[in-house]
Amino acid sequence: MSVSASTPALIALDWGTTSLRAYLLGGDGLALDTRASSAGIMKLPAGGFDQAFEETCGVWLEAHPRLPVIAAGMIGSAQGWVEAPYVETPAGADALVAGIVKVKTARGATVHVVPRVLRQGALPNVMRGEETQIFGALASEPSLGAAGGALIGLPGTHAKWAFVGNDRIERFYTFMTGETFGVLRDHTILGRTMHSGAARDESAFIRGVETARDAGHPGLLATIFSTRTLGLTGQLTAQQQPDYLSGLLIGHELRGLNEVLARERSTLAGKTLRLIGNEALCDRYRAALARFDCHAAAMVAHATERGLYRIAAQAGFVPEPHAPVRAA
Repeated sequence: MSVSASTPALIALDWGTTSLRAYLLGGDGLALDTRASSAGIMKLPAGGFDQAFEETCGVWLEAHPRLPVIAAGMIGSAQGWVEAPYVETPAGADALVAGIVKVKTARGATVHVVPRVLRQGALPNVMRGEETQIFGALASEPSLGAAGGALIGLPGTHAKWAFVGNDRIERFYTFMTGETFGVLRDHTILGRTMHSGAARDESAFIRGVETARDAGHPGLLATIFSTRTLGLTGQLTAQQQPDYLSGLLIGHELRGLNEVLARERSTLAGKTLRLIGNEALCDRYRAALARFDCHAAAMVAHATERGLYRIAAQAGFVPEPHAPVRAA
């Protein structure tokens, strides 16, 4: 059976802590309609998950009552609608399908919740929601999943870097870069001399990246105080200090990633690399990556909905796309 691109095939939900985004997907895995809600799992209306789901997706199900529904994100956490299990790396789309759990809505629809991914070890690592975006990238560009492998970065509050190969997530790392920036700015002495302006200061950002990159400097804890001292000595203005600190933290993130790659006789400059996330933030990462001689870090668009469609197709909820999923 095939479904045309203009015929609704799937309702896909990206349900996080503070927001819910819903997609009505056609037979090519691309959105025919989208809806956004502030009803994240910690901000639910009085009627709970059912009310949030009905307010967001009810009109689609009225028109198309048999549409399958798939969801990823915090909806599958212990605080979510139903707790989904962890799938251990290396994890392919088939492993995610095997871990799907179901929850019935008040109207009788079944929501299929994608499991989380766990990397075991002395320093365990977890992701919830990013796995779907990663498989969206693989759906958009199948060559990323080849045996040679690629590196997919998801910048944000907790930045993820996933090594993919053989069409699966092999392993990944989490860097608390965004959250650390907020804490340092808002709750330490560094913020006392900062003034955030509307305009970005690219030169201050790059100075931070290059300070972190320099192997002659002893690491993050020994360099972040320079955000203050460069201000005290007149080398950075109050407006430049936030961008310098941002560059410093992102630079240390990339330096750490480069050191991981060095153990495998590789570098950021030599990896096939893609970015998923906010466009402005990905642009900052691209500027930082260029200081590590990586100049080919393209963004992947529509990764969430493409990933959810791919997992749904693997599970047999929808047909395979009637035509290759179009790249952005």
